[in-house]
Amino acid sequence: MRQRIAGVAVAVLGLWATGSHGALEEPVSRAAACGAEGTPREPACAAAAAASGGGLPDAWDDLRVADVGGRDREVIPDGRLCSGGLDAYRGLDLPRADWPATTLVRGGDFTFRYRGTIPHRGSFHLYVTADGYDPARPLGWDDLEPRPFVEATDPPMRDGSYVMEGRLPAGKTGRHLIYTVWRNTDTPDTYYSCSDVVFTIAAKPPDGAAGLPWLAGGGLLALAGGLALLARRQDRRR
Repeated sequence: MRQRIAGVAVAVLGLWATGSHGALEEPVSRAAACGAEGTPREPACAAAAAASGGGLPDAWDDLRVADVGGRDREVIPDGRLCSGGLDAYRGLDLPRADWPATTLVRGGDFTFRYRGTIPHRGSFHLYVTADGYDPARPLGWDDLEPRPFVEATDPPMRDGSYVMEGRLPAGKTGRHLIYTVWRNTDTPDTYYSCSDVVFTIAAKPPDGAAGLPWLAGGGLLALAGGLALLARRQDRRR
């Protein structure tokens, strides 16, 4: 789960010094995945850059809409959620199933990180797509669950990122999308981002492992140490 995030995050960190605003980096958003490295390489990112009106890849971290005032569903039209209705980012709305995605364990705890080198006060609201979501169709408001599964107001900032602890939705399987709304209270801006994810079920221990708890962790090391000690004693007797 962390491998893809880490690769994108390294590139993200190198670009924040140029003066940015914010974007979800864990799980990685479409804007961050397609803009952080400078030149889109994956097919979905290349298509997004070609379809956008100048926002990608350079201004990938500046996707904000002024004077929304909590009227997200009124201001942002269906089919334009990922771009915030901005032509400069319209490529992020392309309906396709090959957007870079983060694998998550459904129902598990997760640390969400939202990068922001220009700190603002405000509230975060994270929604997930409803069952039956089809990534090959334009995203509309009715495709999202009605209530956010994570909300945070003025979360702490650590290492340049807002950090929010939350529980991932249970009962989700396969490809979905997490939609993040960040409403600033010290500016008139609202930020929007789409993070493609794949929900999986937590891996179960292999058959028979539950009956051998002593082999886990330190028990396995102790067994190895005991065998090594026995071997040394046998060598001394020879």
